[in-house]
Amino acid sequence: MRNRRLGRGLTSLVLALLILPTVPGTALAEPTYPFRNPGLPAAVRVDDLLRRLTLDEKVSLLHQYEPAIPRLGIGLFKTGTEALHGVAWSTDIDNGGAVVNAEGTSFPQAVGLASTWDPALINRVGSAVGDEARGYHAQNPRLWGLNLWAPVVNLLRDPRWGRNEEGYSEDPLLTGAISTAYGSGMEGDDPDHLKAAPTLKHYLAYNNEVRRDVTSSNVPPRVLNEYDRQAFRPAIAADAATGVMASYNLVNGRPATVDPSLDTVVRSWTDRPLMNVTDAWAPNNLTGSEAFYATQPEADAAAIRAGINSFTVDDTNGQPTVTAVKQALAAGLLTERDIDTRVRQILSIRFRLGEFDPGGGPYGSIGADVINSPAHQRLNRQAADEAVVLLKNSRDALPLNPAKTRKVAVLGPLGDTLYSDWYAGHLPYQVTALDGIRERLGSSATVTGVDGADRIALKDTATGRYVTATGTTDADKVAATGETASPAAQFDAVDWGQGVLTLRSVANGRYLGYNWGPFITRDEQPNGWFVQQQFKLEPQPDGTFVLHYAGYETQESWFGANTYVTVGADGALALGAATAADAAHFSREVISSGIDRAVAAAKAADTAVLVVGSNPFINGREAHDRTTMALGASQEALVRAVTKANPHTVLVLQTSYPDTITWEQQHVPAIVWTTHAGAETGHAVADVLFGDHNPSGKLTQTWYRSDDQLPPDLLNYDIISSRQTYLYSHADPLYAFGHGLSYTRFRYGNLRADRTVRADGTITARVDVTNTGSRAGAEVVQLYSHQRTSRDATAIRQLRAFQRVELAPGQTRTVTLRLRAADLAHWDVTRSRWVVEDSTYDLLAGSSSADIRARAAVRVRGETIPPRDLSRPTRAENFDGYAGVRLVDQSKAAGTAVGATEAGQWISFKRSDLLRGAGTFTARVARAGAGEGTVQVRLGSPTGRLLGTAAVPSTGDDYRYVEVSASLARASGVRDVYLVFGAPLRLADFTLR
Repeated sequence: MRNRRLGRGLTSLVLALLILPTVPGTALAEPTYPFRNPGLPAAVRVDDLLRRLTLDEKVSLLHQYEPAIPRLGIGLFKTGTEALHGVAWSTDIDNGGAVVNAEGTSFPQAVGLASTWDPALINRVGSAVGDEARGYHAQNPRLWGLNLWAPVVNLLRDPRWGRNEEGYSEDPLLTGAISTAYGSGMEGDDPDHLKAAPTLKHYLAYNNEVRRDVTSSNVPPRVLNEYDRQAFRPAIAADAATGVMASYNLVNGRPATVDPSLDTVVRSWTDRPLMNVTDAWAPNNLTGSEAFYATQPEADAAAIRAGINSFTVDDTNGQPTVTAVKQALAAGLLTERDIDTRVRQILSIRFRLGEFDPGGGPYGSIGADVINSPAHQRLNRQAADEAVVLLKNSRDALPLNPAKTRKVAVLGPLGDTLYSDWYAGHLPYQVTALDGIRERLGSSATVTGVDGADRIALKDTATGRYVTATGTTDADKVAATGETASPAAQFDAVDWGQGVLTLRSVANGRYLGYNWGPFITRDEQPNGWFVQQQFKLEPQPDGTFVLHYAGYETQESWFGANTYVTVGADGALALGAATAADAAHFSREVISSGIDRAVAAAKAADTAVLVVGSNPFINGREAHDRTTMALGASQEALVRAVTKANPHTVLVLQTSYPDTITWEQQHVPAIVWTTHAGAETGHAVADVLFGDHNPSGKLTQTWYRSDDQLPPDLLNYDIISSRQTYLYSHADPLYAFGHGLSYTRFRYGNLRADRTVRADGTITARVDVTNTGSRAGAEVVQLYSHQRTSRDATAIRQLRAFQRVELAPGQTRTVTLRLRAADLAHWDVTRSRWVVEDSTYDLLAGSSSADIRARAAVRVRGETIPPRDLSRPTRAENFDGYAGVRLVDQSKAAGTAVGATEAGQWISFKRSDLLRGAGTFTARVARAGAGEGTVQVRLGSPTGRLLGTAAVPSTGDDYRYVEVSASLARASGVRDVYLVFGAPLRLADFTLR
């Protein structure tokens, strides 16, 4: 009571302070507004500013570009500076919305950062990114906002996902640990202020790019709660993120942009206000491609009610959003209280960023001198070092002895080139593998570089003229005008897989590209959203070739039907044919064979270092999934030829995702993997190859042997029933989750753990780890669990804790790993809540999920899930098994139903207690189609004993539900109940009584 009276007294004092003139320039000068007083509680300051805003001003703050409010001295605030692994780019509102690339520190790609399994390091990386964001903001706050759209925490469920490089891991615990470290680093360590405000991408269940705005992720409740949401929860709960970005896709039939769990679930994870944003142009998808709402006011109102604060749409123009929201207010779809709630949350983030504090708050003094500072370069090299994973090291082929390695051939398309990705800035400097190895060995060694690309010339068979580059500007057209195969008519052809290649001019080093016509050689690298530097040379029956443009977005809406190259009367190249038959035909003259040059160099060297892999702008990226995990055919041929030519071959695989390198694993002596690791890539490669850094990286996702080990459909999100990821897959992988070798060896002692704990207790496990080799090294000790008995299908093993330990030769350390027994819970579909089951849990400590070195068992005193009580209303989505059905939106606003799309599909509910006999089946159903449908109730199987059939009339609408019922033949006991559908319909819930 005393505390309550004190609170009321403070409230009265605050209210008294707020009863002040609201018109600046009269009785009160602007700087003395209470919202600018850092001595007041944050909530008081936010409320003071909120009440000073007009309704129009509040609505204007709902767009990504929150306009200035001069009368209150408030400047423009923009959400969304990309900062996935360094500050990347932003859009310039003062320059027509042009994209401006940063040139600061670009750290390894996100999947590489996670491969360090080193949260302390990632926290430092995040802090550096936050510093550089502040540095750019100090240069131009209108261009470089402090709301950073990173990290991406979507789980790497399927390595064919085009954005694999942006995520951390297929495991939610590891993803949560790395994202929390990165986000907290970006935020800084002040409890009340933010260095930068990270936003987690992309909520929720988003792992496909093809038709991503109209595909629905089918996610049963267990997968939704145990897997996809668990990637987002840790950073939010730890106050290491200030909101989430809604994804483009639909989840169980409802666009993620209007998913009500943005408000109900995500905000329940923290006491801090969150600012949730839409993905770019997603609000318009609601009325466009998704056709979920008839009008934009309806759509925007639904998004606001669902938990969206900021609309990323219409580029820098906020007026359409303002108009739609005001129309929604006028129509009663929203209230001013709804607007106040969302704006208050926005302002809370802006206050924490120090915007309204003197000098910009504790981080306001950070200047541009931090950008690409020497300290950040050193940190970048350390991150690149730790990101490298040693996949194979037969007969101690690595590390190389620099004193004995005097002739090295660095071969392959990535040997002397660094590629960046869509979410990276421009590299301020570059150290390629060739550079790093030359620097490490010094001038006394001979280090040669050969990229292995075929050097070709293309001669138009109709005119006998060669395709020739004429310069490097937009005005310098490439045309078939050359009389000879001069350097200007020669191109280095690099195969990136699936027949796609790039053509680099020998004369100027630039890439052939379309550029919406004409063809030019302007670009230093493949780039841009459409990546118009991609081609296919397709052989024809007469021995000639046609040039097929393979740039992204080749559909008719962009280029018409013509994607084949023709040659005009003046020799100019154009996209003038829809088929190969009508295209220009070329002879492909090989000036020199890339493989022959590489083999010659390999034979002349002590060691061949092959650097092959992917191009992040070509092999899979945003809006484009991979269809195979294989390397390009020419790259595979290069690896085989070089390995045969020189038995001392080391393969450096530089990719953004797993590849099926089964032949390489069998035949190449040593293999290391790294992502596209930024400017310091070459230093990291050399550091690892020559033993200056003992590799300690571990894989964060499973590497499969072939495409056949994955489900045929990328859209299968139910990892439990389809047995995806290391959690549920029984496939024998090429490299297991957590795999990574070292130049030393580690011995594990016995695992010691509590024998019995309660469900609310803590499990402590200890294991002695000894470095038995002659080199210092770091080991990532991984602790997994396996539940021996359960009502439900549980993971084969699941990561529960990990710790990276550094050990000197001969040193032993006791590694202590703790987890709450509550962390062993899984989602009980029978009661829609978490449950820790009474069971024995195996604890497995090891160097990877497949390399278990020590075991223990702990008995957890939990609970037993009782048989289902179907006499209570049971949500249809909480089934145990299913065939064919889809999960769909029960209404546009909330709820999930089961949607049958054809007769014969079913759902099951195992171990259902029919008490003393259920006599009536009652269900809420909708059927949009004409005619009558049915729901059969059966026991034991979809064709088991029929208890009864409910007739379902047409309701004319997917969202119009009626109650139907049927009498049942008496049955009792604990039985598996099946509901079998006789026609397309939707089932929300049911009872058996």
